[in-house]
Amino acid sequence: MTQFLDIYLLSGGFIDRFINWIIDYGGFYLLLLVVFAETGLFIGFFFPGDSLLFAAGVYMNKLTNELFRDNVPDDAHVPIYQWLVIIILVMTASVLGNVVGYWFGKKTGPLLFEKKDTFIFKRKHLMRAREFYEKYGKATIFLAKFLPIIRTFAPIVAGIVKMNPAHFVFYNIIGSVAWVGSMMLGGYFLNSWVQREFGFSLQDYIEPITIVIILITTLPVLYKLFFAKETVVTTTKDSNVNS
Repeated sequence: MTQFLDIYLLSGGFIDRFINWIIDYGGFYLLLLVVFAETGLFIGFFFPGDSLLFAAGVYMNKLTNELFRDNVPDDAHVPIYQWLVIIILVMTASVLGNVVGYWFGKKTGPLLFEKKDTFIFKRKHLMRAREFYEKYGKATIFLAKFLPIIRTFAPIVAGIVKMNPAHFVFYNIIGSVAWVGSMMLGGYFLNSWVQREFGFSLQDYIEPITIVIILITTLPVLYKLFFAKETVVTTTKDSNVNS
């Protein structure tokens, strides 16, 4: 996780500029493509999904103007049915991305673990996703939605181990609803509240806020998964030496 912070600090907010570029020039349809890619395609692992979804909530007026051809001011309330349509379509893109990842993993199977690293494919990410799946089982598909990189490779691993399709679809749907809903609605309502109470927009503060959210929600899980495991291994080695 610190790697993301280092990249952000060294790049002078490259991710923030990338998000704003997507919103301004790609709009709603590129948002759907990015979410679809990040939840099941190798090339999607480096996309800033959490930041992008939060930003989409902040820029909800702009997205609804594009989709419904309205001209709603940035500080006006978006009709409920419009932002519900936006969010449901993004949730659908997340669900379909996972389905494609599951299908790909089921078809390719063990060959992926022998595949050499490329710019798009990193074997270490697949290994981490498999470790996460082995630790958390079926709930991985739900939990992985909130974890960068893991959410890209988790459905692929589920396909490789031939997870029950019905269980996969269930956790895929509730995970997509929880992830997309919390990020986009959080961005939309928090921005509306800040505008109403303090008279400014969160559009200039999207990434710092989202980084805090990511750290709070993912660090405990990542620590338990990776660092706690290393601690157990070290303790075991020390015990063998002493004995």
